[in-house]
Amino acid sequence: MEKSSLRSLNSRPILFVLLLATLVSTAACAKRSRNVSHPNESQASAASLTPQRPRRININTAAANELETLPGIGKGFAQRIIEHREKYGPFRKPEHLTILRGISDKRFQALRELITVE
Repeated sequence: MEKSSLRSLNSRPILFVLLLATLVSTAACAKRSRNVSHPNESQASAASLTPQRPRRININTAAANELETLPGIGKGFAQRIIEHREKYGPFRKPEHLTILRGISDKRFQALRELITVE
């Protein structure tokens, strides 16, 4: 036999083993991908939603305990807000909250996106 035909005979088992290994690994990957759980539509849509904004508190109708959930607003400030709206009527703009003693511009800016006067 010639050397070239001998080499091709010797390389056939190696090629066969490589082909077999490729087929087995491909089958294993295909099986694994079928076993992976896919999120259902409701999970996928919930994950794709942007985080929701917190519900704004209407400073013209909120009770003291609701107002106290706002950052920097304790019992004292909550009571002042309620007393002001009872004495002078509802706030027309959220910015009018700065009329109250102790509500600085800095404190108001922390509250601005959390309150409304609907």
